[in-house]
Order: sequence, then C-alpha cells, then structure tokens
Amino acid sequence: MILRRLFLPVLLAILTGCAGTAQKPSQNTLVKQPGHTDRYVARDTSRTIDLTQPPTDAWERIRRGFAIPNMEDELTQQWTEYYASHPGSVKRMSERAGKYLYYIIEEINRRGLPTELALLPFVESAYDPAALSRASAAGLWQFIPSTGTHFNLKQDSWRDERRDPIASTHAALNYLEYLFDMQGDWYLALASYNWGEGSVRRAMERNTSAGLPTDYLSLTMPSETRNYVPKLQAIKNIISDPDRYALTLPQVENAPYFVTISRTDDIDLDLAARLAEMPVSEFRALNPSFNRPLIRGEHAPNLLLPADRLPVFKANLKAYDGKLATWEVYTARRGETLSTIARRFNVTENTLREINGLAKGRRVATPNTLLVPGSGNVRLASLDTPAEAEKTVKSPQTRGVVAVPSKATRTANVRSHKVRQGDTLFGLARQYGTSVDALKALNNLKGSALRVGSSLRIPGTDVRS
Repeated sequence: MILRRLFLPVLLAILTGCAGTAQKPSQNTLVKQPGHTDRYVARDTSRTIDLTQPPTDAWERIRRGFAIPNMEDELTQQWTEYYASHPGSVKRMSERAGKYLYYIIEEINRRGLPTELALLPFVESAYDPAALSRASAAGLWQFIPSTGTHFNLKQDSWRDERRDPIASTHAALNYLEYLFDMQGDWYLALASYNWGEGSVRRAMERNTSAGLPTDYLSLTMPSETRNYVPKLQAIKNIISDPDRYALTLPQVENAPYFVTISRTDDIDLDLAARLAEMPVSEFRALNPSFNRPLIRGEHAPNLLLPADRLPVFKANLKAYDGKLATWEVYTARRGETLSTIARRFNVTENTLREINGLAKGRRVATPNTLLVPGSGNVRLASLDTPAEAEKTVKSPQTRGVVAVPSKATRTANVRSHKVRQGDTLFGLARQYGTSVDALKALNNLKGSALRVGSSLRIPGTDVRS
C-alpha cells in the first residue's frame, strides 16, 4: 500500500498538468546486468512530454500515467516485434479498446494506480468483452468462474457480470490492488493475476529454500506466465511510440464513449436496442453480460449506451406505447414437469428446453425460473434492413423513430441471419415471425443445434434482426 501511494502524487501532477516548462516523467527500463543472466537493473529511458498541455487523447493520457518499470529482455523484444508485424490485429484490438479506455483510465486514476493496467485487456482478451477462453475465463479481464464469484461478479442463466465492462473492471482493479499490496511488486502482482497468488507464493518459497532471489525474473513459472509481463511491455512499447513501429492508433477521444441508464422494468433486449436506434448486434456488443433475450428489471441492470444515444433512447422510450417485454418469467412449482408448463404456454416441451438451455433428457422443471413466450408479441422493424411498410412512433426529437411494421408488412425475398451467441431456432422463429419447422426445412436442419457464425436462410416475413 505504501509503495502504491508513492505513485499518487506523481500521477496527480501528471494528470492535472504542471505549470512551467516541459517535464520528463521517469521511465525505468530493466536491462541485463553485465556478467549475470538472471538479474536486471534499472536504466533511465525518459522521453519529454509537455505537461503544461492537456492530453490530446486517451492514448496520451495513458502514456502520462506510466509508473511500472519497463522490462527490456529477449521475450519483450520478440513480442514487440510480433505485435508490430501484425498491424491489423493491433488496429482491431485498439478499436475495440476505444469503447472502454476512458472509463478504465478514469477508474485507474481515481485509485492512483499505474495506467499500464489499462493495457492489460490487450493481453487478456484482445479487448473483447465477450471473449471466453478454454479455461472458461470470460470478459475483458478474463475472470474464471470461481474468482469472479469471489469478487461478487454475478453468474447465472440471466447474466454473467464477468462480461460486464463496468463490474469486471471494478473487480479486476480490486484484485490487482490486493495483489500489489500483498507482493509490493507489480511484476509479481501481474504474475499472481495470471497464475494465481498461491502458485506465485509457492514458487517464491521454493526459491527462498534454495537460496535464490524471489523476484519475477528469478522464479520458475509456466510459459504463459513467463510471457505475460513481456507481452504487456510489448503493448506498452507500441502505445508509447507507435510511429517507431510504423503503426497508427485509432483516434480515441479523452471523453466517455458510453453512459449507463438503470432499468427497473423488464424489457426485451432487442427492443432496448431499437429504442436507442442501434443495430441489435452493436447493442449486444456493448452489453455482453446479458444471456437471455429478456433483461430483467429486478436485477436493477445498468444498460450501456453510446453517449450520443442516451437522449434518443429516453425520447423513444417516453413515446413508445407498446409492451416492453414480450417474454415472461415463470417460476416452476416443486415437482412440476416441463411437459405441464409447455402445455400451459402452448409450446412443445423441446421448445421450452431450447429456450432455457435445459438438458435434452430433463423432465422436471423444479427448481428453475423459466423464460416462456409472452402474449401480445410486438415485432419491431430492423434498423439494419428497413421494412417495406412501417407504422412509426415518432419521438419529440427529429431522429427519434421506432419502427413497428403493420400486420400486412411482408418481405418477398429470403434473407440471411448470422447466428450469434445465445440464438436458438425458437427465438429466431419468434424474431422473424416464422416457425421452427420452416427454418429447419429451408436450411436442411435435422436437429436444433446452431453454430455461432454460420448463416441461416430466413423465409420472407416481418423483418427483425
């Protein structure tokens, strides 16, 4: 805690800007000491930054808050060359990062932490909030289920807060603060984040018993952890001086990309997107924590919207007079069977399983809260593909229009739908106003399984994506 607080006065001076001449924030690089193969010493590699001027963008703001000593070794050089030789990948990662950087930097600055931590999701998830690893680590910061639970990230059939940009960022920075306060060293804290604090502690104890140093560079670690800090350093090298590597970073303003709005009523996820006049795919990308097509008000969720969409969303919501939720939540009674519930809501038992992701052989519903089709379904026209005839509800703002097709609205041509995570045949049939059997017949499907990323042919119908 004491060491971390030593960074705070420096960071505050950097962030607020100092009167006078340009200053040189310290940039220490760890280099090999002559005659040794496993020890490193600090070398100053300061560069001039004019702190009398405000940061030009989020990237410059990150550079001004660097406070972790640099590492210069063979692995760092290899990873720097790797990223520099893949400019397309760096560009895509940086563009994704642009949605979240301002918020993450604000939180890092508020806590007085080094801004290198804002680059960690490049290494963890390529800045993809929907990323899922083979070890079931999820989100920007790649929490495994148990660690996510420990840091109060909700994980159930309705939502997974490991994928929530705000909740996961708070949890990750809490964890990193804890690890640094325990280790007193950012390299060891980062190794603990990747490998586990227990694993790092045992590696340090083995070195102590053998009379060896216990710093990051001296520990015996798995390859992934050995490469972890060098990868972060490589990203830092490129962000520090992209021109040196012939790279151009996308413009990321030093301003919020998204805002949050709280909900207390149930609302269909795709309706929320249309009220914000956003393609459903973009809305889902900004709100990847929701697992179902219904967002439940009782969870008091915060929806993330681009800052310029908030006035449009509020105006459209005020003007909208349809049902906000076309799905219903049913709590099964003890001993109640799926077949009984399916008959009650006029769907097949298999359809009920498919909607709720239940095992094929499951018969008894209890204990479970099920999503079931509601009555009075209101279909909205897609913002991606305009319908031929629409009945519109105009908001007080000139651009605030939510499009609702009339009953006679039909498209003559077959269209395609790219399968996304969470899509089911039943949900798509409801979405496009067709049937599961029609979808199966048109796409020559024998079962109900869908492959994410594949394209489905959709019969001519009310258009909705």
